Amino acid sequence: MLRTHTCGELRKENIDKKVILCGWVDTIREHGKLSFIDLRDRYGKTQLILREKYDIKPEYVIKVTGEVKARKAGTENKNIPTGDIEISVEKVEIMAKAKTSPIEITDEKEAGEEVRMKYRFLDLRRQKMQNNLFFRAKVAQAAREFFHKNNFIEIETPLLVKPTPEGARDYIVPSRVNPGKFYALPQSPQLYKQILMISGFDRYFQFARCLRDEDLRADRQPEHTQMDLEMSFVEAEDIMQFVESLYKHIFKTILNMELKPFTRLTYEESIKKYGTDKPDLRKNKNDPKEFAFCWVYDFPLFSYNKDEKRWEPEHHMFTMPKQEHLEFLEKDPGKVQGNLFDIVLNGTELGSGSIRITNPEIQERVMKIIGMAKEEAHKKFGFLLEAYEYGGPVHGGMGLGFDRLVALMLGYNDIREVIAFPKNKAAQCPMDGSPAEVSELQLKETHIKLDLPKKETKNKG
Repeated sequence: MLRTHTCGELRKENIDKKVILCGWVDTIREHGKLSFIDLRDRYGKTQLILREKYDIKPEYVIKVTGEVKARKAGTENKNIPTGDIEISVEKVEIMAKAKTSPIEITDEKEAGEEVRMKYRFLDLRRQKMQNNLFFRAKVAQAAREFFHKNNFIEIETPLLVKPTPEGARDYIVPSRVNPGKFYALPQSPQLYKQILMISGFDRYFQFARCLRDEDLRADRQPEHTQMDLEMSFVEAEDIMQFVESLYKHIFKTILNMELKPFTRLTYEESIKKYGTDKPDLRKNKNDPKEFAFCWVYDFPLFSYNKDEKRWEPEHHMFTMPKQEHLEFLEKDPGKVQGNLFDIVLNGTELGSGSIRITNPEIQERVMKIIGMAKEEAHKKFGFLLEAYEYGGPVHGGMGLGFDRLVALMLGYNDIREVIAFPKNKAAQCPMDGSPAEVSELQLKETHIKLDLPKKETKNKG
């Protein structure tokens, strides 16, 4: 190892010990012939005393050898864990130089959005952003602990899948070895987690990457993460109780907070009382220490698209209609309620879930109502329909927005504050320049010809 200790590790008990530290130069203060440097890494800061002059500037990466000393009485820094000691430096090695940073790293003065996005590698050095991502990691760890404790198995599903454009637009990927054919990036692992239940895994979860080509906003990104889960031989109540217990575990573990029982509202009650199916039930709506969870259930299975004059799924087409409403499927779809449920936190939808259709005949009936003929249904979803012909258990599950959860726990509305490398509002990454053009060779290899819209020119006449 290049270092003996981190910059947040040394204490009084290490006094008179020879140490080697590595890190970034956080601040430099000159006092006569002495230079005082705060050296920073992900673990904290340690004050260095240099008795010789070195050509060192902020954000240089340096390695120092020295001896741990007690700070003089009255000069201790009680704001940091290493504030009782300092390093009397004997040797300095400059490991990497740094240009002047376009972003303030040592204080809380934030740069503009585009500058932060372009220099995200510097923005992420800021203590605030590091704290956000460490917090995110702890939430994920707490969730995983709870899943494993409850006999869930973590299984990864494919990122290159069959295009089935329902709901948001798919991101598509050309196949070089299958000319004229395309993969899609998954909007969710929906079909695959259902197949995992048919395969007998009983309880599945993953931190799934979901990609959707849709317009962006503060709580929406082209790619996001959801805690995805599916359970066999369950009813809606079993899933809701598990998810409620999951959130209670997370909040107790991370924030030492006891959550109250979640409010439950039918879709009709929520719309009548609050005018929305995502009600904010906080007594004081002024995003940060009050958390009001609620369940909204008994949604209509279909919604009517007046523009296209057709029925569409309220959530998705794999939701089981309520048993008592099956008789209305064809004759009055608007009366049919789905066995589905949403979880809402402070007016933000965190996730949707349902009991799935496991009967191929019912699935085909639902697809027909939304205008998908049997031939088209089998072309798009034949592999799922066929799988159910070999014996599928009753099952259901949820997709729970992870970025939104972490953001709300930290008091943010913008999920980009808890994502390491997000996109901007134009679905671009100013740091790496994506999306970008590809070479003519790549287009040729994938048999793609571009037909770009012509740029509009002003009529000079």
